Amino acid sequence: MSDSDNESDVMDEWAEALEESGDASSDDSSSGDSSLDAVAADAGVTAAGFDNLEDNSKASGDDINMDVILDIPVKLSMEIGRTSVNIRSLLQLNQGSVIELDRMAGEPLDVLVNGTLIAHDEVVVVNEKFGIRLTDVVSPAERVKKLR
Repeated sequence: MSDSDNESDVMDEWAEALEESGDASSDDSSSGDSSLDAVAADAGVTAAGFDNLEDNSKASGDDINMDVILDIPVKLSMEIGRTSVNIRSLLQLNQGSVIELDRMAGEPLDVLVNGTLIAHDEVVVVNEKFGIRLTDVVSPAERVKKLR
């Protein structure tokens, strides 16, 4: 059997399958309970409606519905300070080792949300647990500028 015979056999099989699927879909749509619409209705599936879509690219900041994002979790962290060490020094650290940071004692800490600075704070103790008191909050306009 040659390659052209194999190709024609495959093409014939595809043509038959397409005819059957075309006939089956037209038969199904004309019959009552076996149609796709009836199956979808039984399953509680409804067609998606896109009639009321509007162009939101021109929406102003006042039109944004903040309720959509209010329940999204974010990672909140406090940063005492930073430093760089080489791997040799990192491997030599033991219990009781002291690491010098780039921040002076008494300076406010940074509050970061998903890595973005949103405020400065100071450490407080509440019911024998550490807490923070916000001392300076970065304005929303400045936060948006940093995102761009």
